[in-house]
Amino acid sequence: MLFHIGSLWRLNETGFLQKLDRVSSISGGSITAAFFGLKFAQLAFDAAGRAMNFESVIVSPLRTFCSKNIDVIAIGEGALVPWKKATDFVQQAYRDNLFGAATLQDLPDKPRFVIGATNFGTGVSFRFSKPYAGDYRIGLINNPNFALSLAVAASSGFLPVLSPVVVKPDPASFVKTEGADLYDTIAYRRELVLTDGGVYDNLGLETVWNRYDTVLVSDAGAPFEFAELPDTSWLQQSLRAMDVATNQSRSLRKRALIAGYQQKTRQGAYWGIMTPISEYGLADTLPCPPQVTRELSAMRTRLNSFSEREQSRLINWGYAVCDAAIRKWYGVANQPPAAWPYPAFALDR
Repeated sequence: MLFHIGSLWRLNETGFLQKLDRVSSISGGSITAAFFGLKFAQLAFDAAGRAMNFESVIVSPLRTFCSKNIDVIAIGEGALVPWKKATDFVQQAYRDNLFGAATLQDLPDKPRFVIGATNFGTGVSFRFSKPYAGDYRIGLINNPNFALSLAVAASSGFLPVLSPVVVKPDPASFVKTEGADLYDTIAYRRELVLTDGGVYDNLGLETVWNRYDTVLVSDAGAPFEFAELPDTSWLQQSLRAMDVATNQSRSLRKRALIAGYQQKTRQGAYWGIMTPISEYGLADTLPCPPQVTRELSAMRTRLNSFSEREQSRLINWGYAVCDAAIRKWYGVANQPPAAWPYPAFALDR
């Protein structure tokens, strides 16, 4: 959430924010993206395409949410209330603190916002958006009215404790689409068991890959943790195997993305929470030493209270590495020079 806030901050300053056609998000990034989408109409863009009220409309409410303890309370309540799960309480926290009663129909038509989850039943990406929701194996629901809080809870259903989100739509609401080979088995449409969007598509690229010539990717995924002596218990082996498979998939997607940039088959820029800023080869980037990059990339991925320092440094880092990537590939002439959003928490010290 916080890293992406920094990325959006710099994209706003450079005028890219108003030019976006589609925003595809998965996992924790969907919290930031969905809130950005819900509030997009409130942004006041000037003649240069910069939202002058970006901080008050987008940043401040998200930072307030990041100061709350959500996950442990949700897990505890889920254990104590037999007819509810932890994911129900997470969804309620999103509703109470960010999205209210908003549904997918409250998102704008432009940019198009697509929130990605993973369908455990079909094994593919399940997409939530204003015009449709569904996956290519079971068909689509047109003009869905799912709560925005539900879509985000499904997309950010961190395994194993905040997952899955179980949705029971009207099976008749689905329209059979070309290639929907599981549509005729009604069980797949009667109950959806959804989890973190990053399980299937850990860069959120599926919905943009074959549609756009220019793709900007902000990657806040946690780094793969090496283990000198891996735990060999049955449970830990299973979890480790999932981590290895996810890391391989992410590496392959990133490699294909970068190759597309290098071969000029696609324009764009990639920046990640683990990317050393020196890799962009610019002399005037905001300074962030390698040890600070490692510290920030290893910070916990939790829905719990982040301190003022943690929040500010993560936002600063998303801002700095986004600035480096955009200037490396686009130049961004005649734009305001990069400056730490929170100078008191600059990353060069």
